[in-house]
Amino acid sequence: MTSADITTAPPAATRTLDDVPGWFFKADQEVFGWLLTQQAQRGRTGDLLELGAYLGRSAILLGSHLQTGETFTVCDLFDSDAPDEDNSAEMSMSYRKTLTRQAFEDNYLSFHDRLPTVVQAPTSVLADGRIPDQSCRFIHIDASHLYEHVAGDIQVARAALAKDGVVALDDYRAEHTPGVAAAVWEAVFAHGLRPVLLTPEKFYGTWGDAEQVQRDLLGRDWRAEGYRMDEETIAGVRVYRLAYDTVPAAPAT
Repeated sequence: MTSADITTAPPAATRTLDDVPGWFFKADQEVFGWLLTQQAQRGRTGDLLELGAYLGRSAILLGSHLQTGETFTVCDLFDSDAPDEDNSAEMSMSYRKTLTRQAFEDNYLSFHDRLPTVVQAPTSVLADGRIPDQSCRFIHIDASHLYEHVAGDIQVARAALAKDGVVALDDYRAEHTPGVAAAVWEAVFAHGLRPVLLTPEKFYGTWGDAEQVQRDLLGRDWRAEGYRMDEETIAGVRVYRLAYDTVPAAPAT
């Protein structure tokens, strides 16, 4: 029996994503949900993939958008040993006391009646072809912060994404994750990744038609909902930046 075969009824008490520990914030929750909904409305099908799940906050949202016939795969070390010393040090410093597969599964099953396909292993194992080429419409990468690992995860995503599929990469600009920034922008300038949207926490891109993904994104009036949407040009390519709009300070009295 695989983890995907395990089912249970959700508890009676209503929970929200805010009840699940993690760093998957409101703006990105809205972007994930909007892009996934737009894909479904346009008749686009494809599997979902998450590399790095922590305790399940983003996986729970992704699972809510799974369509009939699609597969959702989550890959994370959870409480397994890391494959190298640097990764082990990273895990021990940030996650070891709280991150377990059981905690992830308990959280996920409090929102859904069936687990995704769970691969408890380094994300590098997905380079073996177990995720079919061009099979995914949306991939979320939030695993290691080390350059070598992130660069490998991006190549996994490149092979797995279908035409016009979207990849979301976490921590592309955080001060403590320069390896992620290096891998993301290397993918843009050397490996054909086209930026679509930047939020304070995540980079969204595609190896397909970035302008179409942006049109899907701009089908929503983000400014009316309290967000700021700015347009930038990076090396001749248009990219949008989404953030919460600042609330004007009250005048002094």
